[in-house]
Amino acid sequence: MWSMADDASPLRRLSGQFETGEAAPRSVAERALERANSNAARNVYLGRNAAWTLQEADGLDSRFREGEKPALYGLPVALKDCLDLAGFVTTCGSRFYAGNNGVAREDSAVAARLRAQGAVITGKTHIHQLTYGITGQNPDYGDCVQPGHAEWLTGGSSSGAAASVMEGSAIAAIGTDTGGSIRVPAALCGLAGYRCSIGLAYERGLWSGGIHLAPSFDTLGWVFRDLRDGPTLAKGLFDLEVPRHAARTDLTIGCVADEFIGDCDANVLEQFSRWRVKLARVAKIVTVDSAFWEEAMEIYAPIQAHEAAAFHGRQTGYDFSVFEAGIAERLAWGASIPEGEILTLRERHAAFRERMDLLLRACDFLIAPCAPVSRLIAGADQTDARKKILRYATPFSLAGVPAMTLPAAGGAGVQLVAARGADARLLGFAARLGESPLAID
Repeated sequence: MWSMADDASPLRRLSGQFETGEAAPRSVAERALERANSNAARNVYLGRNAAWTLQEADGLDSRFREGEKPALYGLPVALKDCLDLAGFVTTCGSRFYAGNNGVAREDSAVAARLRAQGAVITGKTHIHQLTYGITGQNPDYGDCVQPGHAEWLTGGSSSGAAASVMEGSAIAAIGTDTGGSIRVPAALCGLAGYRCSIGLAYERGLWSGGIHLAPSFDTLGWVFRDLRDGPTLAKGLFDLEVPRHAARTDLTIGCVADEFIGDCDANVLEQFSRWRVKLARVAKIVTVDSAFWEEAMEIYAPIQAHEAAAFHGRQTGYDFSVFEAGIAERLAWGASIPEGEILTLRERHAAFRERMDLLLRACDFLIAPCAPVSRLIAGADQTDARKKILRYATPFSLAGVPAMTLPAAGGAGVQLVAARGADARLLGFAARLGESPLAID
């Protein structure tokens, strides 16, 4: 595992070892590759090439001179398999795309950025088919279960991303988050996760070479272990500076109402309460009106399905039967929705976002559970769980806000969100939470 017994975060510890010569990119890459695909299904990665990864590690010294090492130098990083990597097929978790996409000739913008920042890409990770799911189940490539826990699903759609960090084949992993696809697997696997504001990846040109699900909601980000490493990872991917600010004593954090979380399991409620107690040491906690969040899914789901159907319909000639049955059904539904209805839903979306903006002008941050469940049991029907989880994830997806998964015991992570565009403030606050909850700016 990358977390160590000392006080350094995993990234800081490894970067320090590179500086002292205690570790080298190749030896680190070798150790990472030895851990790959260690879950019971042996499907953390859908595409990898050990020789290619080691060649990447060997080439770092010639690419980056002494004293000019970038943010991600030598770090083993896993890439979600909806983003192109030259020399690999982008499957998007689907046998249809595996057979039709061909080998990518160029890196996606994300892969190019990672390599330019010195990351060593360990492979392309398992995803819920088309990124259109929250559980990590996949009939084409097998369900993704947690390393060391064959009875528990990772969650999705960034399923292999979370599993790669759990097993130690990556120190951090790229994920996408449309309706919770970073936040939920990070939470269920006891990890940290960061999804950026809706506009940030577009502004940085990072969607080139990536397969969208629903552009109105698609974001990029990271799954990782330690909140203190968030600023470094954001610098590496988004070129985002996270400054340290003078300590504040006037923070206000809005907390979801008790009525909203009545369907949470006992562990989720316990861990959410623990995080509230921690945060109350450094901020004023106030209850916010979350009743209007109940309409989020009825706005989000049809827009998502409509946009997903438009993209995948062009690729398949609108023969959605090439995909898993549940996904095919949602795509067919999305294709059938009249444009007038979508226009009305977009107006409701704008109104919903304005209400969330008002909350985040009154509060510095908001908190809510990532999901009402701590575990998803492998092999079980997750239809009801999917609906329950999306109820927690989609309000922030509609708002387009940056979100951080605060890790908690037993798979009960907590969402910490900030106003749209306030990514640096969110990352800085979360990093200081990781250092000491009593010394937060």
